[in-house]
Amino acid sequence: MKVLIADKFEQSGLDALTALSVEVEYDPDLKDQALIDKTHESGADILVVRSTKVPADVMEGSKLSLIIRAGAGYNTIDVEDASRLGIYVSNCPGKNSQAVAELTMGLILAIDRHIPDCVSELRAGRWNKRRFSQAKGLYGRTMGLIGMGKIGQEVIARAKAFGMNVVAYSRWMTADVAAALGIGRAASLDELAAQSDVVSVHVSLTQETKGFLGAAFFEKMKTGAYFVNTSRAEVVVQAALERALESRGLFAGLDVFDGEPSGSEAVYEGSLKDNPRVYCTHHIGASTEQAQEAVAAETVRIVREFKNTGVVPNVVNVRPAEVASHLLVVRHLDRVGVLAHVLGVLKDEGVNVQEMENIVLGGAQAAIAQIALDKEPSEDALLKMKLNSHVFDSSVFPIER
Repeated sequence: MKVLIADKFEQSGLDALTALSVEVEYDPDLKDQALIDKTHESGADILVVRSTKVPADVMEGSKLSLIIRAGAGYNTIDVEDASRLGIYVSNCPGKNSQAVAELTMGLILAIDRHIPDCVSELRAGRWNKRRFSQAKGLYGRTMGLIGMGKIGQEVIARAKAFGMNVVAYSRWMTADVAAALGIGRAASLDELAAQSDVVSVHVSLTQETKGFLGAAFFEKMKTGAYFVNTSRAEVVVQAALERALESRGLFAGLDVFDGEPSGSEAVYEGSLKDNPRVYCTHHIGASTEQAQEAVAAETVRIVREFKNTGVVPNVVNVRPAEVASHLLVVRHLDRVGVLAHVLGVLKDEGVNVQEMENIVLGGAQAAIAQIALDKEPSEDALLKMKLNSHVFDSSVFPIER
């Protein structure tokens, strides 16, 4: 098995992968055509990336079985085409949560105390205590969180440490969950915007979240409030935010931007770079040594599990429940050819397998196969399965929706 790593990766992870007896090729500067060529020429089975984009051209004609995003989001990978080509996509969720939460609080403090401006003025030899002695302070103010994943929950702890009140909006969070976390629950984005002195965004990029924070949302925010985004640029309509910086007197702390460079070094000429109401970092939310060590360890775990069992932890493009209608359960002896016989019967019936799990019981003598199907096999098919002397029983059940 060969692993191609096309982005910067921790030495501890490289050493651990080598210890798995897999072949590792490390080329952290691969991009665009060079990535396509290397993936195809190397014959890699697994591709590991961080910020590098993986379009269909990289996958077409390759030997790839698995693409691992060494981070939480995976919007830089063409998941739809990976699914079409039978390639797993996996990620490392939650491993950078603390790092992103720390940067979130750093941006809020930078806005409130004008820290970058203080540094810039002092380095220019200008002492301006009068100008920089006007901060609102965070104690007693309300932090509004959009998204309540692991990063959002890490932000709660830090906001509370500063004496802030926290209210959150999340589609899955119930009133009981909010009460258990000791926070308020906003019924809508508009309600959250109206209540918050600081709004911080912590959602993944999906079809539902793309561009969902636009002019209507910013119009509901308090005058002079702070808006922080350390998630994905695409969840915000940047032009609407820029207008609100002036019309609503907002300040923004941003780690992500429209049209940001994909490489580690480049020229950036975006419209936000000279806006005095915007405090920026270079998409570095996950860029701490602690976070990268944790991501590397999780990447190694994914490779290990896939190599040893064929199972992919954290897989993001396996959704059999969307089309499976029935579950076939086959109890059988753990012998060569049994599952091939069962699958052959299903093939003859025109029944398609959506997902299959074979659980070998203690002692490695018997096993139970659970096979998700797109339609119900006939009674005759179930009888044919039992013609194999190693099959104890086969039963089919409808999948409840």
